[in-house]
Amino acid sequence: MRDSFTFPERDHARLGELKQRALKGGREIKKSELLRAGLAALAAMPDAAFHAAVDGVERIKTGRPAK
Repeated sequence: MRDSFTFPERDHARLGELKQRALKGGREIKKSELLRAGLAALAAMPDAAFHAAVDGVERIKTGRPAK
């Protein structure tokens, strides 16, 4: 399924950092696979850890930025 969403620049850069980290470990990974791994990790967390992770995410305005 295709989707689109707004992502802060620093989080997008973090995807690149994580891709490089995976490569150093001998694993090639796509951005979508990283996102799915993150979802699996969140789903496996106990509620307290999940809520702490969610609370640590910056809230951003949705939609396309003005040109």
